[in-house]
Amino acid sequence: MVEKEEVGTISEEEAAQYDRQIRLWGLEAQKRLRASRVLLVGMKGLGAEVAKNLILAGVKGLTMMDHQQVSPEDTSAQFLIPTTGSSGRNRAEASLERAQNLNPMVDVKVDTENIENKPETFFTQFDAVCLTCCSRDVLVKIDQICYKNSIKFFTGDVFGYHGYMFANLGEHEFVEEKTKVPKVSPSVEDGPDTKKAKLDATETMMVKKKVIFCPFKEALEVDWSSDKAKAALRRTTCDYFLLQVLLKFRTDKGRDPQSDTYGEDSELLLQIRNDLLESLGVNPDLLPDDFVSYCFSEMAPVCAVVGGVLGQEVVKALSQRDPPHNNFFFFDGIKGNGIVECLGPK
Repeated sequence: MVEKEEVGTISEEEAAQYDRQIRLWGLEAQKRLRASRVLLVGMKGLGAEVAKNLILAGVKGLTMMDHQQVSPEDTSAQFLIPTTGSSGRNRAEASLERAQNLNPMVDVKVDTENIENKPETFFTQFDAVCLTCCSRDVLVKIDQICYKNSIKFFTGDVFGYHGYMFANLGEHEFVEEKTKVPKVSPSVEDGPDTKKAKLDATETMMVKKKVIFCPFKEALEVDWSSDKAKAALRRTTCDYFLLQVLLKFRTDKGRDPQSDTYGEDSELLLQIRNDLLESLGVNPDLLPDDFVSYCFSEMAPVCAVVGGVLGQEVVKALSQRDPPHNNFFFFDGIKGNGIVECLGPK
C-alpha cells in the first residue's frame, strides 16, 4: 500500500506516457499513483467509466470484480464489453481485453467471485476500494473493513438520470497548491515594489492539510430531529433521500428497478419512500412522486459524469494531491447539475 511502501521512481517510458499529468499534478503525485493498487467492484456502465479513468491515470494495478453475467442492458452504457459475442460471459472477463489495451503499463486483473464471500484479509492488498452495484449492507460492511485497515473507500452508482459517489478516506492528509500572497509595505503601496508584487502574484506554494471523513453508515443515518438538522434539511438535495430509497430497493429485491417491471417497481419505490422518509423524521413529499420516472436503468452520459468525478476523487486520494470531496457528490441529469454535500454526524 502507498502509505506503507516507499514510493519509488518511474521509468523513462512511464515519464513519457504520463507527461501530461505529471505536468498537471507533479512527479511525486504520479509516483504515489504508480505505487497504488485499486479494487473496483461492479462492471456495469459506471464501473467501465471508473476503470477507464484509473487505467489511463496510471495506477499500478486494477482488479475488476464482478460475479454477474453480461445482460442485454449492459451494452447500452458499458463500452468495455464487445457488443457481439459477449452475452452470457462474466462482465469483468468480458471487459478485460479492452481495459488492458487502454494502458499496457497497468496490471489489470479480473476476479469473478462475489464480494460478499471475500474475507477481510482480501482487501488489505489494496490502497483503495471502489464499490458499485452493491447492497447497503455490503457497502456498510466493506466501508468498516476499509476504515479499520486504513484503505481509501469509495462507492457510487447510477440510477437512470441520477448518480452519486461517496468517499470515506478516514483521516486524510494532502497537499494543495496555493498562490503566495505578496507582502508590500503600506508606505510604498503605489511604488515599484507594489508593481513587482503584482507581477509575481502567480508564484505558488504547496500547503499541507488534513480532513476527517465519517463512515458510510453514519452518513446515511443523519438525525433530522434537531433544530440544526432541520435547518440543514432545507439545503440538502433530495437526491440524498432518493439514494436511500434505491439502496433499500436493491437490498430488499436483490436488483435495481427494471423497465420490464416498471409498474410493480414504481409502486414499491413509492412505498419505500413513504416508509423510509417517515422513519427518518422527514416528510415524504420532499421526494416528489415523479422520481420513479427517472431512476430506471443506466444512462451512459450520467455514467460518464459520475465516473469522471469518482475516478478523479480516487486519483486525488491516492496521489494525496488537492482537496477531496467530503463526502457525497450527487448528479441530477435532468437539471444537468452536480452538488457536493457533507452529510453525517456533526
